[in-house]
Amino acid sequence: MIETRQLRKVYPGGKEAVAGLDLEVRPGEVFGLIGPNGAGKSTTIGMLTMTVAPTSGTARVAGFDVAREPLAARRASSVVFQEPVVDRSLTGRQNLEVHAELWGVARPEARRRIDEIVRAFALSGLVERAVGGYSGGERRRLEIARALVSEPRVLFLDEPTVGLDPLIRAELLDLIAGLRARSEVTIFLTTHYLEEAERLCDRIAIMHAGRVVALDRPSTLLAGLGEELVELRADGDPAGALAALRAHEVAGDDAFAVGSTLTVPLHDRSPGDAIALIRDLGLGGAVGTRRPTLDDVYMRLTGAGLAEAA
Repeated sequence: MIETRQLRKVYPGGKEAVAGLDLEVRPGEVFGLIGPNGAGKSTTIGMLTMTVAPTSGTARVAGFDVAREPLAARRASSVVFQEPVVDRSLTGRQNLEVHAELWGVARPEARRRIDEIVRAFALSGLVERAVGGYSGGERRRLEIARALVSEPRVLFLDEPTVGLDPLIRAELLDLIAGLRARSEVTIFLTTHYLEEAERLCDRIAIMHAGRVVALDRPSTLLAGLGEELVELRADGDPAGALAALRAHEVAGDDAFAVGSTLTVPLHDRSPGDAIALIRDLGLGGAVGTRRPTLDDVYMRLTGAGLAEAA
């Protein structure tokens, strides 16, 4: 449903935001592009939605080349950008009706679709009110509902929950997860909230400095680090401590250091044995174990935490 080949964007001044991106997104898939601010996620969505001109390479959306067939690609897709675009002076229903008219949806069909979307998105108590009185979460729900009025084959969501409080984020994530049950739309999601990607996405691509450094199912990416990690603080010489752990076969090639914190995937070694050997080597103050997260996957690949990089 989405395909890119060596897609690249260089901004004036020579900044390369996206560096030769190769992606394939399957029909009906929820695909996540994760990474910190500045990784190239929004530029990628911009090129796929014809709001940013690629420097080179190709991109196809629903089979249409975005450069040679932009109108056809745009008709087959819809996008919810980070910044709100609904008209605050209009009611929610008026926003939905204007969008339907702009997309050429006949009025009887528009009414049917809007009524259906209002029910599905629990907007009945809001839709007759002016959008200027909506909360951030209510406005976000309307934005996504508006994007679906045209019945797109591909829905792009660029950081859909940024700036929302935890409760509203949870409600919106539940709404996005429910889209799959109600339609066959392909969803392309960008986020730097790793728990969102793990919860919603069939596959994720981890983006760093304009490049994809890993792409797989969340469970597969996590499985690469095993069931449990040992985490310890090595003040003074983290690189030397990591080398010592590797020399004594406590740590493998997938162990990594970020600052003074060492993270060691255990794989087949027991946590007790690993911690005892760490103590025997005189390494680390606080030592503990935990399950791996997608942030560990990101740190192993890039050498920095996602929250820190963002």
